Amino acid sequence: MVADVIALVLIAAAVKFALVVHHAIMLLAEPGREAQSAGDSLAGGLDDAGDAASKVPLVGSSLKKPLRSAADAAGGLSDAGRSLEDLVGRVALLAAIALIVLSVAFVLLLWLPPRLRWIRRSATTRRLLDAPGGADLLALRALTGPQRDLAEIPTPPGGLADAWRRGDQQVIADLSVLTLRQAGLRP
Repeated sequence: MVADVIALVLIAAAVKFALVVHHAIMLLAEPGREAQSAGDSLAGGLDDAGDAASKVPLVGSSLKKPLRSAADAAGGLSDAGRSLEDLVGRVALLAAIALIVLSVAFVLLLWLPPRLRWIRRSATTRRLLDAPGGADLLALRALTGPQRDLAEIPTPPGGLADAWRRGDQQVIADLSVLTLRQAGLRP
């Protein structure tokens, strides 16, 4: 369970870091937004000036053409700003996705194989417990396992091994519960 929580925390931290990186990269799009805004304002102002100039008698159409050309050039500035903003947005998105995918894959590569082994081992242990004589097998496993864990079980006269050989059901039950706990399972 601790490994599962650690894996989830690492994945959450990776996603949070990727979002911070995305935000930091998106700050680079600000000059593009400003260029787009300035280009739109300039183009609008030059269009208005061209419309006003076109109303001047005799020379209105001559005045309108350069102002329209300047408005088109300002539109190009606006398009360049929009293009820069889109490019930075795509780079930020790709960087965030790459960070998330790589870090999640790394965590899964470290976490998943041991987790799958534990699932397989615990399923085998459960099957052994449910099989006829399974508690006896698990008790034997406890007797051959780490000795420090055996100290938790009350020792009957003659010792745990003797009680197991005699078929003492309480000792067999206690030893099989010990094996289940060692495997990370609830009795």
